[in-house]
Amino acid sequence: MTYEEALDYISSVSWQGSRPGLERISAMMETLGNVQDGLKFVHIAGTNGKGSVSAMLSAVLTAAGYRTGLFISPYIMRFNERMQINGQAISDEALAEVVELVKPAADALPDGATEFEIITAAAFLWFAREKCDIVVLETGMGGRLDATNVIRTNECAVITTIGLDHTQYLGDTLGQIAWEKACIMKPGCPVVSYASGEEAMAAIRTHASEQGCPLTVADFSAITSVSDSLQAQRFVYKEFPELTVHLPGAHQLKNAAVVLETVQILRERGWNLPDAALAAGLDAARWPARLEVVQEDGPLAIVDGAHNLQGMQCLCDAVRHYLPGKRIVALVGVLEDKDWQPMMDLLKEVATDFVCVTPDSPRALDAVDLARYLSDRDHWVAVADQVATGAEGAEFRARVMNGVMVACGSLYMAADVRRYFGRTE
Repeated sequence: MTYEEALDYISSVSWQGSRPGLERISAMMETLGNVQDGLKFVHIAGTNGKGSVSAMLSAVLTAAGYRTGLFISPYIMRFNERMQINGQAISDEALAEVVELVKPAADALPDGATEFEIITAAAFLWFAREKCDIVVLETGMGGRLDATNVIRTNECAVITTIGLDHTQYLGDTLGQIAWEKACIMKPGCPVVSYASGEEAMAAIRTHASEQGCPLTVADFSAITSVSDSLQAQRFVYKEFPELTVHLPGAHQLKNAAVVLETVQILRERGWNLPDAALAAGLDAARWPARLEVVQEDGPLAIVDGAHNLQGMQCLCDAVRHYLPGKRIVALVGVLEDKDWQPMMDLLKEVATDFVCVTPDSPRALDAVDLARYLSDRDHWVAVADQVATGAEGAEFRARVMNGVMVACGSLYMAADVRRYFGRTE
């Protein structure tokens, strides 16, 4: 199987969409020798922040000398990003090899496997073949019935911030969604949680108690910001030394606090994570399309993956904090099945100009329909037929209006925007 054939095979089953359940992945892994049982994991679930927490934690583990696997979704620039070891994406050849091994196990299932199940099984095979010391494993959606939850134990479970997203699968209350995600907890294994709202935390605490899991909740009042810019944040958390992260936004310091609590748990479980590795890992961690500055000036341009209400609120808060008084030109596209109207209502509070595009997804809302919603006498609105064309138009508008371009609304448009500004990795 070639790399192209592997991708074609994976995409050939994408029409089946999300079918939550562990029966298929369990059968596949049984056929493949349950290789995941020989690996150690930090399992991460949540609505927002999973990717940032995963990136920071895997960078720390790598800096400490551990052979560290990282499994994420979705990817931004290239499919191979979904599985990495020590920050390096799987090669085309290795991906083709593991997908070829997974294919018979997937094809043998009576109702076939989903795209995510195939990718998850392939990642487990690769991490096992490459003898990873530990794998930072991000769920795809939810937790209880997510394919990654086929693992039997973990070094630590991590629950990031909880918000309303994927409600058709996970429930329409914060408590229901938190419970679904809390089900990655394994009996007796430690858990670290982001300090979400009362309803979500009640579900997380209850499930941790039922599973006999010691629960640590990050204490955001213990964060002290030392310096803050779009390029870097320096901060202190509890007894940890002063540290630097290159992910802007107050929410990223909260994510970093979750990482630090996880590091402390891992230390207690025998993992050697000295302060020097902690500092080096956090300093090295990068995560594209998260308040990412893709152009410094002429004009300043930022790409953010805000694609749900909670993410949009974080973006708008960051715009107010870092760019007070600046005219914001938003390049925006959304998916129709998201709660996009209140997202746009938030964005209209900080942006004056909009260029609407249709993200590259069959679930995308047509740019014309988005423009129609955004149009009023207080906002300038235009429509572009392609994301790259829209980026050009938004950049030009920001330049002539002496403003800042902010691209947001869907991760499905992030790659095209980043490429427009010459970002290829």
